[in-house]
Amino acid sequence: MTNRFAMAMLGTTAVAAMIASVCATPAAAADASTADASTADATVFSPNPVQQLGDESLTDQKDADYPALAAAYRRVTLSHLAGSGTLTGQYVTVKSETGKPARTVGGDFPVWHRDADQFEQVMGYYWVDTAQAYLQSLGFGTTLRPVNQRQIELRIDQFGGDNSFFREDKANVTLGKGGVDDAEDAEVIVHEYGHSVQDSQVAGFGTNLESRSIGEGFSDYLAVAVTSWATGTPTLTPEACVADWDSVSYTSTVPHCLRRLDGTKVYPTDVIGEVHADGEIWSRALWDIRTALGDKTASTLIIEAQFDFAADTSFRDAALATVAAAARLYGSRAATATRTAFTERGIL
Repeated sequence: MTNRFAMAMLGTTAVAAMIASVCATPAAAADASTADASTADATVFSPNPVQQLGDESLTDQKDADYPALAAAYRRVTLSHLAGSGTLTGQYVTVKSETGKPARTVGGDFPVWHRDADQFEQVMGYYWVDTAQAYLQSLGFGTTLRPVNQRQIELRIDQFGGDNSFFREDKANVTLGKGGVDDAEDAEVIVHEYGHSVQDSQVAGFGTNLESRSIGEGFSDYLAVAVTSWATGTPTLTPEACVADWDSVSYTSTVPHCLRRLDGTKVYPTDVIGEVHADGEIWSRALWDIRTALGDKTASTLIIEAQFDFAADTSFRDAALATVAAAARLYGSRAATATRTAFTERGIL
């Protein structure tokens, strides 16, 4: 398993156009000769079959493409490709250990399903690019400082266990296999991208228990924020549930969730010294800020605040930086709502 707002429902064509437009930054437009601007159609889950279909009985079945999954496939447009016919673009390049590398045929990628290795390669590219589009839709790279506007290497199925991780020394994300392969669930992909986001803001972020827990909590939050922005708030499963599809392989309760953003943990009572568990304290605070202020305002101030985190920050210091960012960007009402969210978690 991975080590890991409200927006009207949009058709895939509208989403693709939106992603292309928000990522067309002034800097990129000024250097059109080098910008990665090619597009190609491809097939993905958006964001995953359990969330899309509301069917908690779905299982992995050894990567089989069985009839119950048919309605979950979506045709989308991949943006910012380099025009090489491969999954290489401005913000991500995909490497895979299993199967042949995905290549376009007649300008588009074939209609691969989950029984083909290339399906996961496409998923990885699309959801990293979508996550960057989300950041840019908040103003990062235009009215605010750029966030993670670099090309990361996404390594598919190159770890044999049911686990995924970000390596700051190589600026790459590895998505594992086992059970539901991690690259089949958009929220696992975006969770790992969240670690890359924080590393781009504070090099080497996460050097102690509390900073690493913040990293896990933020990455869970970003996973939900991005997928809801791109596909609409889920109506068939709880929005606060992270990685509904990936988690069917290792959870027995319904709804299936890797973790949730709406838990009841408080600091320091519920701290157990494990970063994913302790991260649920931080993610609940972020969730409450989003509930109070809306997705765009909350995510903007949450991400902007991270520029002021130390690599070894504490819960308290990170919370104070987030309150300060709320006040600086949006004034006293936002600062009060942000402080309240952290106070209710026992952090302030």
